[in-house]
Amino acid sequence: MAIESPTSASSRTVAPVPEAPPSLSGRARLVLFALCAAQFMVALDFSVLNVALPVLGEDLGLSRSGLQWAVTAFALPSGGFLLLFGRIADLYGRRRLFLVGLAVFGAASLLATLAWNPASFLAGRALQGLGAAVIVPTGMSLLTTTFPEGPLRDRALGISGTLLSLGFTVGMVSGGVLTDTLGWRSTMALLAGAAVIVLLLAPRLLAESRTPERPKLDVPGAVTVTGGLLSLIYALSTAAERGFGGTDVRITLVLGVALLTAFVVVESRSAAPLVSLPMLRRRTVAFGNLGGLATFSLMSTIVFVLTLYLQELLHLSALGTGLVFGVQGLVSVAAGMYAARIVGRFGARRTLVMSLLGQGVFIGALLGLGEDSGVLLATVAVSLASACHLGAIIAYGLTVTSGVPDGEQGLATGLVTTTQQVGITVGIPLLGVLSTTQGSLFDGVRLVVAVAAVILIATGLLVGAGLRRTA
Repeated sequence: MAIESPTSASSRTVAPVPEAPPSLSGRARLVLFALCAAQFMVALDFSVLNVALPVLGEDLGLSRSGLQWAVTAFALPSGGFLLLFGRIADLYGRRRLFLVGLAVFGAASLLATLAWNPASFLAGRALQGLGAAVIVPTGMSLLTTTFPEGPLRDRALGISGTLLSLGFTVGMVSGGVLTDTLGWRSTMALLAGAAVIVLLLAPRLLAESRTPERPKLDVPGAVTVTGGLLSLIYALSTAAERGFGGTDVRITLVLGVALLTAFVVVESRSAAPLVSLPMLRRRTVAFGNLGGLATFSLMSTIVFVLTLYLQELLHLSALGTGLVFGVQGLVSVAAGMYAARIVGRFGARRTLVMSLLGQGVFIGALLGLGEDSGVLLATVAVSLASACHLGAIIAYGLTVTSGVPDGEQGLATGLVTTTQQVGITVGIPLLGVLSTTQGSLFDGVRLVVAVAAVILIATGLLVGAGLRRTA
């Protein structure tokens, strides 16, 4: 409720004219297009190959356990090197490293397209992951340094978040269409072509940016955090296929925890740390990333288990399953159109809390699915949950990066994107192992849905409490 000044109280009040929504210049639109296209391309890579895996395995001679590595080979470097490349970009140039990442990603996609045996294909996937580990943090930091904090950045991140969410959906639908019509290699060729297009546009549009200082790179921190993330992602990805009983899984899990613990110790003593511990102690950074981890890991898990439910229990075709997630994608796009307005009205932190709670409630509605019916409920519930998920994506990115100096934007966005990539990578393995302990697929799906809903609602309440006293 507005408080009138003495002057206004003694005179007739005039309703203020609402400010026009911020508009982007023509060049700013092109810059945003190039950066969003790169993020969309990486998001597409996460899902476009999933439908093609059985055909790919038969063609290249990959065993079922080998197919797991088609996903893991990408996830290991893409999640493990994000923080390192985010910091290198801060120091030596974000534009320069962004272009290098695009070139590596494009060449790797071409290698995967032309793969002649399992080793060449997995090498291509690993290099794709390495390129993605460069593109994601540099692209995000270029976006946040190009668009100033406020309505313009809110709008830019809203568009970016929408396309990120849409990329996963488009990948699931187009992967099946391309595989059925042109073969599995066309999915990798699509990514190579996208990388070439962005690589041709970006040099003309993007300005170089880096920190004004040139501190030394924190090598011990880089080694421990990269090794810790690689070990942890390997352990969780492998456990999804074989469980936690394997010696390699146990060793890498313990090694990952030990290295990440050592990373915290190293950073507390480093003169030029890779990750500023005072930054991690910021409530916005800590609780914002907690919300991001929950929304990414659990949404990707729900999409995974719903795919199994629709195809294996309800016997829906690949095309029918794609249409269900196509509706989800359209709802996400619609949500993205209004996300900036919602953030502008309620603020990023409140939007994050509301989105997490809403996502949890709509996922909880999936407990009403039946063993022989539930397509309509699944479509509506996952679409509404996805709309809330998109709101959480945008809000947590704004929460974590708000108030961070331009010189540390690569570090802040590196944390954001590391949370994103790790969340996508670990969600399915952790709850996938949980679902296999049940007597039937239906019981496993219900258990995963219940656990996901409880975690999201609890996280939303915890984030709300943690951010309540922040300025």
